[in-house]
Amino acid sequence: MAHSAADARALSGGRRLALVYRGPASTPGCPEAVAEALLRSRWGLDVRYVGPGEALPLSPETLARATLFAQPGGGTLKKAYRRLRRNAPAIREFVSSGGGYLGFCLGGYLAGETPGFGLLPGDTDRFISSPGARPDHARDGLVTLDWNGRPRQMFFQDGPWFDLDATRGPADVLATYANGLPAAVTAPFVRGMVGVVGPHPEAPPGWYIDSGLPVPHDVTADLTQDLLDRVLARLPVG
Repeated sequence: MAHSAADARALSGGRRLALVYRGPASTPGCPEAVAEALLRSRWGLDVRYVGPGEALPLSPETLARATLFAQPGGGTLKKAYRRLRRNAPAIREFVSSGGGYLGFCLGGYLAGETPGFGLLPGDTDRFISSPGARPDHARDGLVTLDWNGRPRQMFFQDGPWFDLDATRGPADVLATYANGLPAAVTAPFVRGMVGVVGPHPEAPPGWYIDSGLPVPHDVTADLTQDLLDRVLARLPVG
């Protein structure tokens, strides 16, 4: 369905509408952390939750009003995709028509294709199963990334790495894990843009404290803002 940034702003009181999924394919606390990070952005977004039990359903009509759709962290990939499979065509159409997709942890997995929405030039896989992975367990932990040349520690819980195939299209790697695998990526999808990250740069200090983890001295949502900026800045205008 055709939509434009101008249409979205008009239907959201002049502000860009950003939808954050909240429902059975997410874990409590994850949608809220993503929404808070989006609200703090420089884009003046109108951030709304979408999903079962929310005021806005996840539907083609709702997506047609939006500029951005964010899929937060959650449970296992197969269970989440079973709950979202019927929405996959609408999400693909939304992004291909000029929308933005942000995926965090599970949302990153879902941008792949086995199973997933098929939004990336490649696929995803479990980082903890990759050679030299640290951490190498599925419990809450810390992971160290090289994000644009700077070492950064952040919250991690069994997130993906991104297995990119240059023959299928371009992609920019924003961050890598210590073993060199892509941890945060942006890529075009037809007229839209996709931004995905395996760990949780949006995690507030409470996540670390509740899991008994040290809070990194530079814990902020600035890396989420970097990912968001790179997606929104490359969307079509009008």
